[in-house]
Amino acid sequence: MDKIPKEIQIIIKKLKKGGFEAYVVGGPVRDFLLGKMPKDWDITTNAKPEEIQKIFPNNFCNNIFGTVTVVDKNTKNDNLNNIEITTYRIDVGYSDKRHPDKIQFTSKLEEDLARRDFTINAMALKITNYELIDLFGGKEDLKNKIIKAVGDSDERFTEDALRMLRAVRFSSQLGFEIEKNTFRAIQKNSELLKFVSQERICDEFEKIILSDRAYEGVELLRKLKLLKYVVPELEYGIGVSQNRHHIYTIYEHCVLSLKHCPSKKLEVRLASLFHDIAKPQTKAGTGPDSTFYNHDFVGAKFAKKILTRLKFSNKIIEKVSLLVKNHMFYYNVDEVSEAGVRRLIKRTGKENLKDLMDLRIADRLGSGVPKAKPYKLRHLEYLIEKVSKDPISAKMLKVNGQDIMKILNAKPGPKIGAILKVLLSEVIEDPKKNTKEYLEKRVKELNKLSEEEIKKSEKIIEEKKEEEDLKDKKKFWVK
Repeated sequence: MDKIPKEIQIIIKKLKKGGFEAYVVGGPVRDFLLGKMPKDWDITTNAKPEEIQKIFPNNFCNNIFGTVTVVDKNTKNDNLNNIEITTYRIDVGYSDKRHPDKIQFTSKLEEDLARRDFTINAMALKITNYELIDLFGGKEDLKNKIIKAVGDSDERFTEDALRMLRAVRFSSQLGFEIEKNTFRAIQKNSELLKFVSQERICDEFEKIILSDRAYEGVELLRKLKLLKYVVPELEYGIGVSQNRHHIYTIYEHCVLSLKHCPSKKLEVRLASLFHDIAKPQTKAGTGPDSTFYNHDFVGAKFAKKILTRLKFSNKIIEKVSLLVKNHMFYYNVDEVSEAGVRRLIKRTGKENLKDLMDLRIADRLGSGVPKAKPYKLRHLEYLIEKVSKDPISAKMLKVNGQDIMKILNAKPGPKIGAILKVLLSEVIEDPKKNTKEYLEKRVKELNKLSEEEIKKSEKIIEEKKEEEDLKDKKKFWVK
């Protein structure tokens, strides 16, 4: 009894005192049997919602399933602040392939368990004596590490198509295999996933990506014919060869990069999976000399489109896009200047460099390269630290917009901003120029030029940078 939180024990005892049955049910029982402390606790009972509410006045119930959430503000465990109690029920009809058309309360626990998705989630636990109610062999399937649908597999997935993704998610999180009949039923009904909202698909996909077996999860989505309804863009790379720098096809490389990603951050894992997603569309030539012009920039747009479609947050979308866009940064000791490193920091933000490094490591290992971080990457880390205090933004210049207006006795306007951009470009190239004396002198010199001439000067500097970047990319066979 000491393993069951006292808050759960109190709720069940109160329900029993009121003359009702009460069991811990579903995922918490599964986790409990696996030796894990459940994060969430669900209770099922033969008490009707209104009867539950009488026993627990501090509650809310605003759903069509009759689930009553008991609120306990006194507990120190956040996972026990809100405990869901659900009346035994039967689900009737699933015309939208996702939600029951209506529910019917029942007095039989057996009928409630029979409506659940997988055997490992269809067990109930009587906490007074730890009696396990296991009508569908869930305990045995846990032992054998199997994901198996309750009853008729076809029925379970035509009732609720999201269950197919949940099967993949449980397989990825638990390291379990999907039972053969359940596997075939998912393949057969895979197209029903199009009836599921993108928000719910996103929830399950995110959990798969964050699991310890994310690679296996994405591969399972492909084998089960579900990937085309989640990220069809990944399938475009199946069977598409690369160049002499890669031994794997584009799809294989993407999923292997995810497998070897050293970061547990969602954004970095997504970037690892998507970093080369635009290669099929940008491929030029065949064989070992193939090139993939601008696949990093096009890939960033692809990633943004995919993640927007899946309803990820703007914060995640922007971060993944930034990482994909910049994953081809080129660096070789003695070939890239400190100015180039400063431009990299300015382009990506110092706070994103560790994630960009992790993406590069994933990319390397996903290419079949045995060494994750060669000397040149370690040297880059050193150089980043060395130049990190050098100016990379207008805020770090020794003069600002107010200073320029004062020097020129001018009002705010586009010309002031143009002068600032030129000053920053020059200082990024040579930080020694970031002195008040030099910059004030340059302000006066630039002021003699027209606004168009100043912008042209900045453009020349930018073109020089782009020319350097192009040379770097050619070395890396991507242009």
